[in-house]
Amino acid sequence: MSVRVQSEDFDIGTEISALTDHRSDIGAVVTFTGTVRGSAGGAPITSMTLEHYPGMTEAELARVEAEANARWPLSASLIVHRIGELHPGDNIVLVVTASAHRHAAFEAAEFLMDYLKSHAPFWKKEARPDGTCSWVDARETDAAALQRWQKSPSKAAE
Repeated sequence: MSVRVQSEDFDIGTEISALTDHRSDIGAVVTFTGTVRGSAGGAPITSMTLEHYPGMTEAELARVEAEANARWPLSASLIVHRIGELHPGDNIVLVVTASAHRHAAFEAAEFLMDYLKSHAPFWKKEARPDGTCSWVDARETDAAALQRWQKSPSKAAE
């Protein structure tokens, strides 16, 4: 299990290799990489700034990652989330889940992303070409996606 919050970019291939090299217990690796879009709600953006509360954010991400590892038989997992000013096309988040079987890896990755989109302790501010900025609220659809995980997961990830 591993969680990092950082301003630096990440290399997806390097991160996957670090998690899976010399592992014969892994049969499936699922990754999700989120990038900054060039528009929000149909309006162009020039950047997105992500803020967090150091210490609290890492602890909360570690807690939800531990929950995913308790719910599914994962061999390894990773969450990397960037902070600071990011521009359209920049990497913003990486989630990697690895398991002996694909079902657990897919479900755990979806669970982690649903959590990150709706409850992760980050504050996002979008800047527009005209110089205006606005804070981004979590969408109701993201919170609804997280609701499906309130029921007990299938441990039969084989």
